[in-house]
Amino acid sequence: MSLFGRPSLADGDRLEVAGAPVRLKVNRRARRVSLRLDRTRREIVATAPSPRRLPEAAAFARERADWIAQRLAELPQAHALAAGMLIEVFGEPVRLDSGTGRARWVEPADGSTPRIVAMGEGEGFTRAVVLVLKRRALEVLTVRTAHYAARLGAPMPKVSLADAKSRWGSCRPGPRGTAGSIRYSWRLALAPFEVADYVAAHECAHLLELNHGPRFWAHVRALVGDERRHRDWLRAEGARLHAFGRQ
Repeated sequence: MSLFGRPSLADGDRLEVAGAPVRLKVNRRARRVSLRLDRTRREIVATAPSPRRLPEAAAFARERADWIAQRLAELPQAHALAAGMLIEVFGEPVRLDSGTGRARWVEPADGSTPRIVAMGEGEGFTRAVVLVLKRRALEVLTVRTAHYAARLGAPMPKVSLADAKSRWGSCRPGPRGTAGSIRYSWRLALAPFEVADYVAAHECAHLLELNHGPRFWAHVRALVGDERRHRDWLRAEGARLHAFGRQ
């Protein structure tokens, strides 16, 4: 609380402007107060050059309420999943079906469209489908990680999944000559296979190079060629992937 009885503002505080979330951020390299849309987190970020200018950033956000509403309205709409929907998993069509028993992936013997079968409806159905997608993502990304680690001559790392909003993968190399670990966003299952495959190559390259210097990118391009189209796809479509399955 300030000396004048007004609540003080801090880096990371959140406001609500016209029903929309606004996060306050201090960036000491910034020259002025500004607003931007974080498409992945589906929120507005009000940036100030210093903590003392956070009230100015908050006031600026309130003045731009119409702009904020317009930007958020342009985001992909979140929606729950339902039986009968057709989604894409690693770029291939998959049908969502209702059924009893454990949620599962079904690969028809006749070669027709694969299905995800789950019980319930609404949030329960969505959670069950996501569980199947996570299993599928772990299976595919583990195989691709093994492939690229072997090509790089690196030990096979431990592979796990997360639902991070700021990155598609993260790598923690082990001590020299030992396996590290790689964590992927399960939402890569919703991307085309070649995009998810690029992320696997990217993270495996970090087993050898921690930074994003020339040697790192040389490893990536030796594995998957020109990666820029995949990075562009993730920038353009990432918000849609993060909206998937949300209410």
